[in-house]
Amino acid sequence: NLLASGGGTADRKICFWNTASGALLQEVDTNSQVCALLWNPHEKELLSSHGFTQNQLTLWKYPTMTKVTELTGHQSRVLHLAMSPDGNTVVSAAADETLRFWRVFGGESAARPDRVKTASFASASLARAASIR
Repeated sequence: NLLASGGGTADRKICFWNTASGALLQEVDTNSQVCALLWNPHEKELLSSHGFTQNQLTLWKYPTMTKVTELTGHQSRVLHLAMSPDGNTVVSAAADETLRFWRVFGGESAARPDRVKTASFASASLARAASIR
């Protein structure tokens, strides 16, 4: 009975709605345009993709909405997210005409601060990048 929605450039919020009553339960200002949302099938986490200003992916712990990590590497808005059938890998597609495959959810190689010692998660969690031109 929960729906998550993301706002655009002016709104910049992730909102959580009760689907039975239509009531707004919670909203979080992400400080950037929200383009796509994807739930972690293994844990209570939400992955958001963003545009202006940082073009990043952000992993949030739900329901506290604390940031787990930010994934960077795209040069423009991250418009789409899709998940692998096993629920461990996410592909992001951006306006820079690239696809990036991330090991985000589940498994020992997932992008987690306690498993990765670098400040930038782009090389540590990025499984593959490809141009779609």
